[in-house]
Amino acid sequence: MRHLPTRTSRRRVIGSLTAALLCAAGLASPAVAGAAPGPEAARPAGADGPRLPDGLALTPPMGFNNWNATHCRAEFDEAMVKGIADIFVAKGLKDAGYQYVNLDDCWALPQRDANGKLVPDPKRFPGGIKAVADYVHSKGLKLGIYTSAGTKTCNEAGFPGALGHERSDAQQFAEWGVDYLKYDNCNNQGVDAKKRYVAMRDALEAASQSTGRPIVYSICEWGENKPWEWASDVGHLWRTTGDISDNWGSMLSIMKRNLPLARSAGPGHWNDPDMLEVGNGGMTDTEYRTHFSMWSIMAAPLLIGSDLRKVSPQTFEILGNKEVVAVDQDPLGKQGTVLSSAGGRWVVTKEMKDGSRAVALFNETGRPQRIATTAKAVGLPQASGYTLRDLWKHESFNTAGTVSATVPAHGTVLVRVSADGTWADKPPAVELGLDGGALVEAGKPDRLTTRVTNLGRTPARRVGARLTGPAGWRVEATSPTSAAALPTGKALATSWTVTAPEGTPTGSYPLDLRTSYRAPGGGLVESALPLTAQVVVAPPAGRSALSELPWISTTNGWGPVEKDTSNGENRAGDGNPITIGGQVFAKGLGVHAESEVAYYAGGACERLTAQVGVDDEKLLKGTVAFEVWADGKKVASTGVLTNQMPAQTLSADVSGADVVRLVVTDGGDGIDSDHADWAEPVLSC
Repeated sequence: MRHLPTRTSRRRVIGSLTAALLCAAGLASPAVAGAAPGPEAARPAGADGPRLPDGLALTPPMGFNNWNATHCRAEFDEAMVKGIADIFVAKGLKDAGYQYVNLDDCWALPQRDANGKLVPDPKRFPGGIKAVADYVHSKGLKLGIYTSAGTKTCNEAGFPGALGHERSDAQQFAEWGVDYLKYDNCNNQGVDAKKRYVAMRDALEAASQSTGRPIVYSICEWGENKPWEWASDVGHLWRTTGDISDNWGSMLSIMKRNLPLARSAGPGHWNDPDMLEVGNGGMTDTEYRTHFSMWSIMAAPLLIGSDLRKVSPQTFEILGNKEVVAVDQDPLGKQGTVLSSAGGRWVVTKEMKDGSRAVALFNETGRPQRIATTAKAVGLPQASGYTLRDLWKHESFNTAGTVSATVPAHGTVLVRVSADGTWADKPPAVELGLDGGALVEAGKPDRLTTRVTNLGRTPARRVGARLTGPAGWRVEATSPTSAAALPTGKALATSWTVTAPEGTPTGSYPLDLRTSYRAPGGGLVESALPLTAQVVVAPPAGRSALSELPWISTTNGWGPVEKDTSNGENRAGDGNPITIGGQVFAKGLGVHAESEVAYYAGGACERLTAQVGVDDEKLLKGTVAFEVWADGKKVASTGVLTNQMPAQTLSADVSGADVVRLVVTDGGDGIDSDHADWAEPVLSC
């Protein structure tokens, strides 16, 4: 289940302190609080222990889990679960590969019955869990359930956990018809993780033997004990991180922690970076496509976390993209690996069973960027040409070997590249791009250059380019907008002036770049690249507090970036006075890693100074690193700072930069409790 940052750290710290106090007193931490370990107590891990049934989870599990959408609210009930199963069938998700409909916490009563058995909540599940399982099975789907490897589950209400009851609970699950178990990590009484999770593995094996029902086993211990190093013969999947939240910073941080673990994944044993947030409303559709693309290229389990009874058509379009799902479900079972990530321009590639390569061009930053690689770099053999399939546009092209695109802010271009010899009948791939950023001061013309580049082995003929802006804007070409032909590697570069009307408010405005061309066979090909023009105001001469200047853009791990208060994590204005090491600052920016705040400097500023650190409101955790970027160059950084450190002085030379970016990273350990302050930040111009 989910653990919100402030509450998660509190629960985990309390559990750790309990174990530490018991040890300090010379006492052993009991397997079950208040009772001596019985016959079901955790067994030691060992290579001679039984493994889970073979043949399960040969590709990453796909399905649904209610927690991200409902938590413990009353809407989580039998009707919802059956409704999700119906939607899987009606909306084609079953046909796309989704099969598990999983219950998370709060399905049970707080107390076991007189025989020590789990009791489903009769208000939520009046027919019981077996009746729900029977209904789900009737749809050709499977049912999952949740409990914790502790005395209680993770919900604050404290539903029964399975520690000390592994055999009995596993037997109940199997008899009910459960096909999947998510096994959480709360209230574990300090029992060794391997012992706790091996105990349930053995219990599930015993239940399977007695009932004939195998159960996929999902280990949810948040990556605290590096399960990727030991759990391949314990569970079918294991969480590699803390809980995901429905925001860009959380998703990005989790992705970065899961990507380096590719060697641990494979058929029957998968790295799990937590459930999907697609459709819950905290990110844009562009960010949700990135979320889905990156989870798929990482061969991650795809468990839908939104209430499908309420989501938009765009959500079904994202979740139901069979070509992207096929990347995740490829039977070779390899997790994608990182080829490069410089400047937030990520190239991640995944070997496929048919010999092709899935390639994700992922733009971490808040502005469009060109991201490029080659067929050779992603592991394909030398060939005269290659087929490039765009998995979101569902179009195929030929390429001479370059794989590149201008990728929108927070966007991902996902392609499949193959050297299968079928490239010649495809039109050439053409890349659209923009040199520099579109930063426009109202009433003043800004000069832009667009490029249409032929990446294909065959020529593109009768090439045209067109750039348009919002109503009332003037967009005028100052160089040719067409070319008779573009051979391989050649570009049509067109200069434009773009003018926003006087009085246009600061903010983002759409530009649309389009091209059309003829393939060698004469067919017309059209392509478009949505761009953004940013209307900006030059900072005044002298020293300016950044919290008094308009920013270009922000991204934040939790909640909005705050001006002159700390980050409150939820809504604007819910922060506290900025305080670092006991010192209170009147001015500044309160952020939460991963975070970026961009300002327009217009080439007229020289220096940025600030006092930086972790806000005092995070008493027990928080590790961050501060960076200042001038255009595309990092010009200052702090290294990792903790909540135990006083404010640090940061000074950066930003001379000549058009854009100054204030970046906070998570210090390498995830974003839990990473409240960071830019105190008294001043831009001198």
